[in-house]
Order: sequence, then C-alpha cells, then structure tokens
Amino acid sequence: MKILLPVDGSDCALRAVDHLIAHSAWFREVPEIHLLHVHAPIPIGRVQAHIGKETLQAYYLEEGQEQLSAAQARLDASGHFHTTHIHVGQPAEVIAKIAGELKCDLIVMGSHGRSGVAGLVMGSVASRVLHLASCPVLLVK
Repeated sequence: MKILLPVDGSDCALRAVDHLIAHSAWFREVPEIHLLHVHAPIPIGRVQAHIGKETLQAYYLEEGQEQLSAAQARLDASGHFHTTHIHVGQPAEVIAKIAGELKCDLIVMGSHGRSGVAGLVMGSVASRVLHLASCPVLLVK
C-alpha cells in the first residue's frame, strides 16, 4: 500500500504522522510512505531580478527540509521507512497530482495547517485535496 503523507511542519500535520505510526498495524503489509512538503511559490516578478534561480531553488529545498525534519525524525524513530519529496506549487493541487503520479492508495494528512487567514478565505488545503484527489483521504484532527 502506498501512502502519501503531506506535512507543513504544523502540529496538526505531526498528529497525522503520529496517527499513521500508531495505526500502521491496520495495513496488511508494511506501507510505502511518501512524505511530502509543498512550498507555495514566491511571486517571481521582482524577486528574480535580485536573486538567481539557483538561489531560489536552494531556498525552497532548505525550507522544505526544515518543514519535513520533525516528521522524518518521528518516522525514523518508529522504524518506518519513507521517501521524501519537496515540491513548489499550490499545495492542494500538488498533493493530488503527486498522489496520482505515485499511484498512492491513501493520503493521510492533518485537517488544518499553516494557511491561516488565506485558508479561511480560499478554503482549506485539506478540503481542496478531498475534492481533487482520486484516492481516499484520511484527515486527522
């Protein structure tokens, strides 16, 4: 079974990680876990004039690794092998796309994250993933 586990570094996302670890016995076989962080894109416009593409990519990678570190530590401590992915884009769309590309059987994610006021106005990432994903989505409070 392939499971996509998107995280944004929030407490709620880490509860989803803990939930997956605690309930891994639900699965007949050891799940193939794909840990994903999606960084919202920085508007390129004037930024590109001051920093290079390589610098921007390094920033996305560094930020992504930082957001994944707590989840990785918990999975490592529990003995759950995982593959990490860092992408840039609109989180809900990228989560659904990656789940499809990897042929995931399940997405396990927190019910809310770090989107703040933007999430209230535009709708949460979790609710958009529910609409976009072609596989089941388990939301953890």
